[in-house]
Amino acid sequence: MARRPLPRILSTGTAQIARGREHLTRGRELARSVADGATDVLHPLITITRGLGRLAGAGRRKWSATPKDRRGPLLFLATSVILVVALIPYGPLLAAVSLMAAAAWTGRRPPVDEPSADVEEARTQRLQSLYEALVPYFSVPDDPTPLFTHGGEWEPAFPAYEFDDTGRVSHLVVRYPAHFTDVEPESRARIEQLLHAKSGRGREYRFEWDEEANSLIVDVLPPLSTGIAAQRFVTAPGEAVLGFTDPSAVQRTLPVTDGGEERDAPPVVWRTGPRSTEPHLLAVGQPGSGTTTLLRSLALQALLHGDVVIVDGSGTGDYACLIGRRGVLTVECGLAGALATLEWAAHETERRLIAANRARQAGHPPPEDVKRPLWIILDRPGTLGHLASADGHRDPQSLLQVPLRHGRAAGVTVVVAEQLDSLDALSDGVRQHTRARVVLGPAPGDQLQAILGAAPPTTPTAEVPAGRGYARLGAGRVHRLQVPATPDPYDDATSEAHRQAVMELLPERTAPADDDLVPAPEPDTAADVDAALTVAPAGAEG
Repeated sequence: MARRPLPRILSTGTAQIARGREHLTRGRELARSVADGATDVLHPLITITRGLGRLAGAGRRKWSATPKDRRGPLLFLATSVILVVALIPYGPLLAAVSLMAAAAWTGRRPPVDEPSADVEEARTQRLQSLYEALVPYFSVPDDPTPLFTHGGEWEPAFPAYEFDDTGRVSHLVVRYPAHFTDVEPESRARIEQLLHAKSGRGREYRFEWDEEANSLIVDVLPPLSTGIAAQRFVTAPGEAVLGFTDPSAVQRTLPVTDGGEERDAPPVVWRTGPRSTEPHLLAVGQPGSGTTTLLRSLALQALLHGDVVIVDGSGTGDYACLIGRRGVLTVECGLAGALATLEWAAHETERRLIAANRARQAGHPPPEDVKRPLWIILDRPGTLGHLASADGHRDPQSLLQVPLRHGRAAGVTVVVAEQLDSLDALSDGVRQHTRARVVLGPAPGDQLQAILGAAPPTTPTAEVPAGRGYARLGAGRVHRLQVPATPDPYDDATSEAHRQAVMELLPERTAPADDDLVPAPEPDTAADVDAALTVAPAGAEG
């Protein structure tokens, strides 16, 4: 059956509607083009107007922050400047041009979204509560012009502040009176504890005290990246990367792979060898905090240029992946093997000193086997000491006296790791000569200060990832630290990416390490040992 054509009125109406839509679309495009053109033409005027508004707002804030007793002289000074500008030739014209230039520079950035009234009120209340909490610490009854008073204004005390997306303080500048005892650690600790509690727990804060300006800067630090795994770091011989820290803490960066992306990260580099001021390291932490990971990372870095001797006091087999590898002389877990290995290390240190002494006396450079670094890695010596005491043997830590005292001159580096609850088992020699310190995992502030020798500049948090802690090299500053992930590749819980990263760094397998460990020959005479120790550099201890 043939289809009947549509009525003429319907077809005509449809065509008119289509033409109307086309005209409407063209009209919208024309209006958008006109608006864009007007914006381009009026962009300088819009920028200058926005800048004038910002300058006016800054002037109002400056006037509000100025104490009332200083507003009169400030007003007189401003009036005098305006009068002088008005009297000099072309003064008003130059002032107007300068004002327009300043406004254009200030208004070059587009406006940001201003917080709503409710958000602004919540921020004001939070700052007011911080101000009221600080009043008992920063006020005295005899102060004629108190900066902190109950019910006072918080604007002069907090000249700068920032908030994060959750509405909590992320940056705060606190002005305090000159009579506050900011040189006493107890007074500082009270203020830091109060600001930590009032600004929001669960975050890490950094406090910077400026005694000269009577100001305190509080910053919330972002968490350190945990995506950096074991990899080949670009370092010189004698340098080892303990981990990575904040960009503002060090002046050096290394190219690393972080979560599959290439970037530059600020490292904490520990320098060993004859010119090191802290040639030995002590790492402590709670179980599972990452001390074994740190030692495994250092061992992989040391094998690139030297030999490694490992004594695992815990006996858990965390270093099984290193057995039989090139450069790994031995990995011992038992008491008898640990005593024999450490005794060999002491004799090896003496042999190196004697060989270097004889070479210097003959006018020759030290032999190559003396210049090759030797690392002694001892994990959980307290457990071995307890076993030795029960069996009537000597403490293995007593065999570390010669490597600790003269290891720097002999090219021997000692790394010791112990748990926080077993620090009393460490010998005095280990405590005295391990001047590079690392503390991993949560720890009380007083314990951190006792181990590191200085209080960390940040507030420690209760929950931290594995490998997170603090490091201090000698008498330097305390750094936040995140150890690169170096898990045991033989552990079933290790991810495939981390397992491959560690396996790629392991040297090739050689003959069993037990066959390679041959006791060094005894020194010829006691006089040779005394002479070697005497000619060792005066700064060799440490």
